Amino acid sequence: MTFLSIILIAISMAMDAFAISLGSGVKIGPGPRPIFRMAFHFGLFQGIMPIIGWLFGYSIEPYVKDFDHWVAFGLLAFVGLRMIRSGLSKTEEESLRDPSRGWTMVLLSVAVSIDALAIGLSLAFLNITIWTPALVIGLVTSGLSVVGLRVGNGVGNKYGKPVEVFGGLILIGIGIRIVISHLAG
Repeated sequence: MTFLSIILIAISMAMDAFAISLGSGVKIGPGPRPIFRMAFHFGLFQGIMPIIGWLFGYSIEPYVKDFDHWVAFGLLAFVGLRMIRSGLSKTEEESLRDPSRGWTMVLLSVAVSIDALAIGLSLAFLNITIWTPALVIGLVTSGLSVVGLRVGNGVGNKYGKPVEVFGGLILIGIGIRIVISHLAG
């Protein structure tokens, strides 16, 4: 596998994290800590999941392939609905929740990295060593997450709650896209 192929896979794997970061940037302040937390977790999960898929190889595929898309959809829809509810909320307290903390961060990290598990499985089938692709996927995801968070933060500061609702709709849309692409593919 060429390095260009690895980069293209990494970019395609990072697009969900980028879109979620864009929507989450609305809620996250401009400080470096929440941006680091989110980018770190997205990159870590995106880097670890292909390794897990590769280590288990095809032995886990029959157990995961039938419902992985529904898990990703459920997690994204849950977080997306929370963002929409928060964006439509009249109280400021609810809209200040930071998606880079707690269970929300874990749910988002798992949701964006489920597809990476399938990439690891695929690479195992092709007898390709996983270490370089996993590292590149994790680093590219982290980098694009930072970009998405910064852009989302700038837009969120300017437009506020309507952008938060839009971010929630993006998450639900990504979940629907995952289900449709799995059912059609």
